[in-house]
Amino acid sequence: MTVRLTLVCAAAGNTAGIFGDRPQGARAPYSATVAGAFPPPRSSTLRAPSSRCATTADEFGLKATPELALRDFDYGEWSGCQMDEIAATNPHGFSAWLTDPDATPHGGESVRQLCSRTATWLYDLLQDEEDALAITEPGVIRATILHVLSVPATAFWHIKVPPLSIVTVTSRAGRWDVHLHGITL
Repeated sequence: MTVRLTLVCAAAGNTAGIFGDRPQGARAPYSATVAGAFPPPRSSTLRAPSSRCATTADEFGLKATPELALRDFDYGEWSGCQMDEIAATNPHGFSAWLTDPDATPHGGESVRQLCSRTATWLYDLLQDEEDALAITEPGVIRATILHVLSVPATAFWHIKVPPLSIVTVTSRAGRWDVHLHGITL
């Protein structure tokens, strides 16, 4: 059995440095040059429930089904706050969150919890034996890369996932092949 999953990072991630979904009415930047490189739809086309993922799917003409497992972090008390503000008012908590995959100083989801949620979703996808295209958040893409490469969660923040970058993972008999486009390890 071979299953191929292509993950596309939503356009216009946290460009304002705000934790969580961007304010309603903000528009994702679209680049016609990316359209030619955009992967074709698979048997299943999914997206995270955020407005930036919905906008990205719409701009590429994809009818993508929202999938809760592809959502961004639960930022807890930090939702809607700017990163600079959190770093200034809670430097210890912010530093702990960036260095300890189990830290939840915001009362939300830890890096390890996001990685576990993503691994569970990947396992379920393999059971369905479907190829899929998913537009999602940078954190979910990082978690996917960590899982398929069996890398510890402490490496999470070292993976650079810019808007509209793509990762394709293929599972063949329990082994993963990974192809990165625009992502830096």
